[in-house]
Amino acid sequence: MKAVLAILVGMLVGAAAYTFWYGQGFSYFSDNPETCINCHVMNEHYDGWLKSSHHAVATCNDCHTPHALVPKYLTKLENGFWHSKGFTFQDFPEPIRIRPHNKHVLNNNCRACHLELVREVIVTHGMDESRLDCIRCHVSVGHGPVR
Repeated sequence: MKAVLAILVGMLVGAAAYTFWYGQGFSYFSDNPETCINCHVMNEHYDGWLKSSHHAVATCNDCHTPHALVPKYLTKLENGFWHSKGFTFQDFPEPIRIRPHNKHVLNNNCRACHLELVREVIVTHGMDESRLDCIRCHVSVGHGPVR
C-alpha cells in the first residue's frame, strides 16, 4: 500500500513539476511584461500596453499587483491559480474581465502613481471605490483600445 501511495505521489509531483516547467512557471516571479503573453489570450492586451502611454513608465506588475513584497506574490499566486484554471478548462469570460480584488489593487495603484493629479478628487469623493473608480472612465489607458 505504501509503495502504491509513493508512486501516486511521485506521479502527481512529477506532473506538477512538468506543468510548471512547460508553463514557464518561473517567469511569473519576474516583472517582465512578456510573461503576460505566455498565454495567447493576453496578446491583444500586451500589444495595447506596448502602444499606450504607460509603456514607458509602468510594467504589468506596477499596475496589477500590490507593491509590497508579500501582497504582490500572494496576488500573483492567486491570479496564477485562477488563470491556470481558466485556461486549462477554457471557462474564462470573453472578453476577459477584471476580478474585484484585482480591480481594487489596480485602483489603489492608479491613485498612488497619480496622487498629485487626483488629490482633490479623493478629498471630494473619499476613497469609496464605488464613487472613485479609475477604470470606469479610463478603461483604455493602460492597454489602449482593447476590444
